[in-house]
Amino acid sequence: MRSKAFLVVTLSAAVVFGLVLARGQAGDPRLQGAVRRAPVNGWTFVHLEGPPSQIGYQHGYLLASEIAEMKQIAELELGHDTKKPWGFFREAARTMMWPRIEPEYRDELQGITDGLAARGQKLDLWDVVALNALLEWGYYVTEYDKQHAVKPPAPPLRPEHCSALVATGSYTRDGKVVIGHNNWTSYLEGPRWTIVFDIVPSKGHRIVMDGLPGFIASDDDFGINAAGIMITETTITGFHGFDPKGIPEFARARKAMQYATSIDEFARIMKEGNNGGYANDWLVADRKTNEIASLELGLKNVTLEKKTDGYFVGANFPINPKLAREETDFNMADMGLSANARHVRWNQLMEENKGRIDVAAAQAFLADHYDSYQKKVEPNERTLCGHNDLSPRGMPGWQPPYGPAGTVQNKVADASMAVRMALSVAAGHSCGLDFAAASHLAAHPEFAWQKRFLKDMTSQPWTVFEAAK
Repeated sequence: MRSKAFLVVTLSAAVVFGLVLARGQAGDPRLQGAVRRAPVNGWTFVHLEGPPSQIGYQHGYLLASEIAEMKQIAELELGHDTKKPWGFFREAARTMMWPRIEPEYRDELQGITDGLAARGQKLDLWDVVALNALLEWGYYVTEYDKQHAVKPPAPPLRPEHCSALVATGSYTRDGKVVIGHNNWTSYLEGPRWTIVFDIVPSKGHRIVMDGLPGFIASDDDFGINAAGIMITETTITGFHGFDPKGIPEFARARKAMQYATSIDEFARIMKEGNNGGYANDWLVADRKTNEIASLELGLKNVTLEKKTDGYFVGANFPINPKLAREETDFNMADMGLSANARHVRWNQLMEENKGRIDVAAAQAFLADHYDSYQKKVEPNERTLCGHNDLSPRGMPGWQPPYGPAGTVQNKVADASMAVRMALSVAAGHSCGLDFAAASHLAAHPEFAWQKRFLKDMTSQPWTVFEAAK
């Protein structure tokens, strides 16, 4: 019997976009064109359009309660992991990040704040900026603590997660691009990382991307723009380094997704003002040329490799030995580490399926449970579909044993989907395994601090969303 998560559900536009929950109201021109639709298979579709302040206002207004809850989760996680109060991050957002964010995205962040206020939420601008930098704070805190001789808490906060692929040419069924990604994170954030954003800005290209409520960038960075650029990434394990004088990563990532018309232009935007925050190996494709690329973006070491025949895969492993040596504490020789074990498995799957990789194959890869280190099928933190909650080992430097974390959602697209601005997405584990919060906390009470926000995560079928017509 096939897993329910392997059933590909492609819905008509009328069904996918379902019931309109919120639409631009005649009395407020800032909401003109904005739409939030009823959830489908765990995902909420939100359409935003207009100049930056209007896009932000629509975002804050339509997702107000979700943004307020996301801020509470961020405050809880950061407080637990860094032992620093929310005010610490608000102040760094105000003094360090805000001066380095360009006016377009300042206006959008202020717009989110204004939209929240219109719905009675009391978050201010510095709450919103600090929230957007959620995945950068671990890097900043590590460097801050070093400079101030503060002993870091254990384990250090390093968001090392995700499995991804991009392939083209002789490796794919039709010779064109296929791209896929699953997001590994805590199960606190995971069920909230299920917004499909369709953004039509007044400048730049239309974007369809996944994301969290309140965030102007995807942040697990899976998206397509109308210029045919297809983007994803995985973080670099054990990375250290942060430049407080650089441009926040979330602002660069959003700008690159919105404005890039080529792989080279994407790389240029990401490198300009690089602060080292959320250091990634970016997998990028241009569906117009069927070219793919890997941009490994460290702080000191940056490598761009492109090809028109082949593949790149990501599993949080450093590619460049010099980067690994100078900017990480990752042991590239320890094949029992998650990043190394998943790297091996990726290469096995890509070679075994050469010439047959398509959307269905990519979906199956993201559900894979083969542990290349143990050489057996066992869902754990070393498999492409990650299950840290089932592992007695834990992921070094990130989650302790049996941590409620792992894969939380999945996305795949090919070149033909990119033309339609469409994503195939699956909430939860695409393998079909569910997570039950109450039973997990009963078995592992050391995670009781998460009880308020930790909820069940049920795997959902693959579903196709397209840009609104």
